[in-house]
Amino acid sequence: MTELRVGVVGIGQRATLATEANRPGVARVVSCADPSPRGRADAVRLFGTDIAVHRDHTGMAADGLDAVFVLTPDDRHVEPALFFLSAGVPVFVEKPLAITVEDCDRLLGAAFASGTRLYVGHNLRHLPVLRRMREMIDAGRIGRVRSVWCRHFVGHGGDYYFKDWHAERARTTGLLLQKGAHDLDVIHWLAGGSSRQVVALGDLAVYGANPRRPAGDRDAEDPARMPDWFDPDIWPPASLTGLNPVVDVEDISMMLSRLDNGVLASYQQCHFTPDYWRNYTVIGDEGRLENFGDGLEDERPTLKLWNQRRSGYRSDADHTETVTGGDRPHGGADEELVGEFLRFAAGGGATRTSPVAAREAVAVGVAATASLRAGGVRTQVPPLAPEVARYFAFHQERIPEESQGGDRVG
Repeated sequence: MTELRVGVVGIGQRATLATEANRPGVARVVSCADPSPRGRADAVRLFGTDIAVHRDHTGMAADGLDAVFVLTPDDRHVEPALFFLSAGVPVFVEKPLAITVEDCDRLLGAAFASGTRLYVGHNLRHLPVLRRMREMIDAGRIGRVRSVWCRHFVGHGGDYYFKDWHAERARTTGLLLQKGAHDLDVIHWLAGGSSRQVVALGDLAVYGANPRRPAGDRDAEDPARMPDWFDPDIWPPASLTGLNPVVDVEDISMMLSRLDNGVLASYQQCHFTPDYWRNYTVIGDEGRLENFGDGLEDERPTLKLWNQRRSGYRSDADHTETVTGGDRPHGGADEELVGEFLRFAAGGGATRTSPVAAREAVAVGVAATASLRAGGVRTQVPPLAPEVARYFAFHQERIPEESQGGDRVG
């Protein structure tokens, strides 16, 4: 295989992910695009002075690309992704895939129609602690999965999500989708299904009253980014100032869903907790599995399994193990994610991530957000067109219907 020529659209907060694509003999980033002077300068800083730099992604068409990362803000994924899919260039889209179900379906439909490979950056599927949980579930350690619960404590949520575009419904739909897409995908992955019915409640409980900066202060062509204003010493959350001029997303939300395989799921997200981590609990008909620590920082999370009858809670579970890998950024998940994309872009085949699963995470996030804003009304999650779902189930290969029945991705 010759070295892949890789492009990057959007040189912002997540652009360092694409540095993982610089692998001698495998791939090299050769082209970037960003509308801001800061983004274009960062492209040179991250990828070298010989990088081709453009203001707009259409200028990258002449750079002979074999794969492209779309790392723009969420509401700007669709246009560049459609552009390169139609041009036959495999595309990596950062999660969430889009901020509406309709746009997700446009992207999947474009990949289906063109036959161009599409990949979505759900890196948590590569996180060591979650991979180990999935292995234990597949091994039958808790029997048949009947419920999955997730609590996401979003420490620093004010700095991370309420001082820029993340705070605006028009650009995210809501944080239950934007931030929750990670967890909703993992819930579906651990449960082996996708949500079809959902109810939710939420509120802008803390940050709605915080002081905001004047409109236009960070809305110029070269906006500031989260590290520019991040201050971990500000506490309590109500004392945070300089919020985005528009804040109309929820800072606490809770949802329940029923999956297509009968599993029941629960997801809670709070942006004003003092700690920052995810806790997943998977309950089967023969046991319970839970993580303590998620391995995204420099820590080694613990998995605990209870599968013997007992009276009362005991911290000494029936099985306890420490998961290694947390000494690398994001537990090594970003490195694994990019490696999988490069291999997929070059030769296709099965992947741990799934564009259909990414679409389902957005779809349940949209449905849950609609439910909570309607006071908890039960909301249906729309299914994907069967012929498109079938195409992605067989790793984006056109398999005759009479031959279908092989290995699928979920």
